[in-house]
Amino acid sequence: VEMLQYLSTVAKGPSQQVEVLVHVVSALFDINPSMSTHMAVPLWKRCTGTLLQVLGLLQQHQHVVLDDTFDSGLVERTEEPDASQGDVHVWGSLVAFVERLDDELFKSLQVIDPHTHQYMERMRDEVAFLALAGKAAEYLERRRDTKNQARIALRRVEHFYVKTDDVYGAIRRMAAAQKEQTDAAEKPAEEAEADMEQDPEDAEMEAATAGLGKETVQLPADFQLEESCQNFLFQQCGFIYKHGDERTKARAMLCTIFFKAIHDDFHGARDSLLMSHLQDSVPHMDISTQILYNRAVAQMGLAAFRAGLVVQAHNCLSELYASGRVKELLAQGMSLSRNQDRTPEQEKLERRRQMPFHMHINLELLEAVHLICAMLLEVPSRAAVACGAAEARRRPISKPWERLMSNFEKQTFTGPPENVRDHVMAASRALMGGDWRQAYEHVASLTVWSLLSGKHDPKALMRSKLQECGLQTYLFASGSYYQSLSLEQLCQMFELPEERVHGIVSKMMMDEGLQGSWDQPTRTIVMHSAMPTRLQALATEFADKASMLVDLNERALALRTGGLSAADDEGGEGGQGGRRGDRNGRYGEGGQGGFGGNRRGGRGGLGISGAAALEVLETLNGPGGLQGPGIFISRDDKDLREGDYTFTPAEGPGSQEKKRIFLLDLDDEGVPGLRQLNPLGLDLIIDFDEVQDGFEYTPWDMVDIELSKTS
Repeated sequence: VEMLQYLSTVAKGPSQQVEVLVHVVSALFDINPSMSTHMAVPLWKRCTGTLLQVLGLLQQHQHVVLDDTFDSGLVERTEEPDASQGDVHVWGSLVAFVERLDDELFKSLQVIDPHTHQYMERMRDEVAFLALAGKAAEYLERRRDTKNQARIALRRVEHFYVKTDDVYGAIRRMAAAQKEQTDAAEKPAEEAEADMEQDPEDAEMEAATAGLGKETVQLPADFQLEESCQNFLFQQCGFIYKHGDERTKARAMLCTIFFKAIHDDFHGARDSLLMSHLQDSVPHMDISTQILYNRAVAQMGLAAFRAGLVVQAHNCLSELYASGRVKELLAQGMSLSRNQDRTPEQEKLERRRQMPFHMHINLELLEAVHLICAMLLEVPSRAAVACGAAEARRRPISKPWERLMSNFEKQTFTGPPENVRDHVMAASRALMGGDWRQAYEHVASLTVWSLLSGKHDPKALMRSKLQECGLQTYLFASGSYYQSLSLEQLCQMFELPEERVHGIVSKMMMDEGLQGSWDQPTRTIVMHSAMPTRLQALATEFADKASMLVDLNERALALRTGGLSAADDEGGEGGQGGRRGDRNGRYGEGGQGGFGGNRRGGRGGLGISGAAALEVLETLNGPGGLQGPGIFISRDDKDLREGDYTFTPAEGPGSQEKKRIFLLDLDDEGVPGLRQLNPLGLDLIIDFDEVQDGFEYTPWDMVDIELSKTS
């Protein structure tokens, strides 16, 4: 590396100097022994400085062109080409170099302890990379290489999409300070020449010890970050949408969604996600893009919560918490699970995908927001189910919340809450009893509220949501015990304005959740008793069962007469019989048919258990083995479609006769797995006349065919 660096100083022209410096960059990359480990920080800084020097030469001598398809072995240059003769091509891939440096910076931030000053110092190097990426984009713009320019634009966007306005302002000030510092610390030309004339061995030893540790990157003189991060990011993303490939466009859109979400523009982020249809195509993308999608959805959930949109926030976060592997989905660590066995290779790959600490989304905040949203939705729903409201949803809205609440209710003694789950569960229990003040005390004591910053005060917003939820729960749970409720009393109990209470109660009445009406002169809610009597409940149950019985009879009649329409024939097949049968018993009942078309699928026939199947085969198996009396073996479908079937019985030749047969199929598992199927595609046809007495069957299991007895 030192020899190549020396050759760059004695090069005859800019093209030779650029060529030598490109080899210096390649040699610096080759010093790193493995791709799994990050490049040493001094080497990274030196490589970045060398690339900035190359870009400076390319800007001064625009006839020199970096070309990754150029073969330097085919052209031998002894003298510096004249600029008037046209472009001079030099081998080198600028985009590959920039992407490699970005990856090395990312890997180093993954490994360095985030609680040390070394991590902070490493984050300062981001300014040097942004300067390099900006110069590379300018060079590609001059060369009109839009494809590679879109790749560089994506790298720049991925450094800006996580930054708020305050963070971006701090980075601009830090960039200005670094520029002043490098200008002030620049060595005089005489000292630089003296350093180059020293002994090469001493220089190499110094570089290996302390020299590299003092490596600094000199920022370009014209480098300056944009004033508005939002304008710059949208400009770069617009260029990517126009010239990038599909993966680049998808990642740029996800970065835009993430950026809008952290800037409290939930509706803009939601519209961008829905218009791009990324939720449909992201399962087929690479893992890093899926991680970026999960991070964008998580930020959308937090943005919706900051805006007071509880339902939307829960919908966003429930996708992440449904699997129980939030850390892996966000690439913020690996959860220890007994059921998951990872190989060392899988664990190594997963560690490479981890996000740097400064890009993490606080998991405690995510869990708190998810459980609070679930509490605000589940508590009124539970109260509505308990009182038998018409709009009650019996299916749980949030299974994680239901599981935690079930475990919390089973505890005999509950101590003071310690973590996020305990606080939310204690608040849920208080809210179920209508005590919204105690619920607010539990929720407000969480330490994550300092991490939420937005247009509205998060605690005041949460207080308002708990008051509304407490009002709904109180009306659902206790409304049936009153003949009338005063509007003024409800306003005092829940400290809500009259307009808000009137709106909530009116909506509950419109949704048929609250059986009551307004009495405007007295400003009261008159409750209507709507509890069904015992006779009404039994009549409703009888009507449901009668409807099911009619559907079953219609299906059975249609199958018997062959009067199925095209839509009816789409009904689900009957459940498999026999597999449910007791292995030691005679027969197992078939499963219930599926739903499809206009009618229900037919009920599966009675299957044969393994022991009964063996008994039937032993009875039917004559001297001729499987070609015994009453058994016909078909190996393809065409035999079953023909009208006449030929077989040789054990007794010898006889006359033609008509028999009723029973259809069975032998699956891959062997004899104990006999099951009933459609007449086409069967392996065994067993004569029903030979089956022992007591065998039960359904009418559509029987068919009539002609059996020709020949010799």
